[in-house]
Amino acid sequence: MTSRIQSATPGEQQGEQASGQAPYPTAAGSVSGRQNGRASRASLDELHETARRIAANVERVLVGKPDVIRIALVTLLAEGHLLVEDVPGVGKTSLAKALARSIDCTVSRIQFTPDLLPSDVTGVSIYNRQSGGFEFRPGPVFANIVVGDEINRASPKTQSALLECMEEHQVTVDTSTYHLEEPFMVIATQNPIEMEGTYALPEAQRDRFTARVSIGYPDQQAELAMVDEHAGHNPLADLEPVSDRDSVQRLIETVRSVHMSPEVRRYAVELVSATRQVPEIRLGASPRATLQLVRAARAQAALSGREFVVPDDLHTVAVPVLAHRLVLTTEAHAARRSATDVVRAILHRVPVPQGSNNR
Repeated sequence: MTSRIQSATPGEQQGEQASGQAPYPTAAGSVSGRQNGRASRASLDELHETARRIAANVERVLVGKPDVIRIALVTLLAEGHLLVEDVPGVGKTSLAKALARSIDCTVSRIQFTPDLLPSDVTGVSIYNRQSGGFEFRPGPVFANIVVGDEINRASPKTQSALLECMEEHQVTVDTSTYHLEEPFMVIATQNPIEMEGTYALPEAQRDRFTARVSIGYPDQQAELAMVDEHAGHNPLADLEPVSDRDSVQRLIETVRSVHMSPEVRRYAVELVSATRQVPEIRLGASPRATLQLVRAARAQAALSGREFVVPDDLHTVAVPVLAHRLVLTTEAHAARRSATDVVRAILHRVPVPQGSNNR
């Protein structure tokens, strides 16, 4: 197991020493990050400055991709999970690890392989001969940020181990439920499903991810800068945290308070409902997608320095939030239509509410 699972234990050990908590989580009903009450809110200026520092830190590793980094920050502040999908070698794992290292919190990394078991992810109950009972040994999912590398190389049985974790922020093992600390974010990478030796993520798994991004190849100028700066040195080795868990939790509370008018809320519902009526789509976006779209739009508005959401915020996050949830018909595939094309067409077709660019 140790060869496939790597945990950043120093930060975790510091957190345990500071909080005085036991190294293993306890069953439901005990004190956890979710039950300790909400953190105080940060100002928009503090949110903008902290997000700028995190983005600048990540950009030291992922050169020339500010839009991808912004979506990653939106997902973090929206209390969601990020799926990074692209061909090998474009920086998927580097993005995930750079974002995780930019925040001083507990971090774990799971290398998904075909022989990985669900208990390797969630943890397992082990019999203690001294006490005469079973004790729970947590898996790498018990961290603030979980980096899942090549998630589609594991079997569907192992992939499903993340379903409860991602949606309910808890783990159930042997009838006992263990809560996960906040903030909790899964950053998973995967190669395109047609690559050899992979398992396509089922719809229920994809729906748990708030957003999906594709990094793509860098332009020549960015690639030249990467060669000059990274060829002889790994920038991840020198990356230091620029924020911590408590600060991120305060930023999340700020995003929760961003105002969304009834007209904009109705517009968000209409956008998602439209995905269920397009002939090219066999399976439209779920109500969970509506909630994730609203949360992402609030985060986008906060990063833009506004205390309220406008339709442009929904337009900015619609493709990353909705496209990966849609299942197209065979005719759409034959016509070479992508889910991204369909979402953009919906954005052009659904009328924008008038007078919604202010509070």
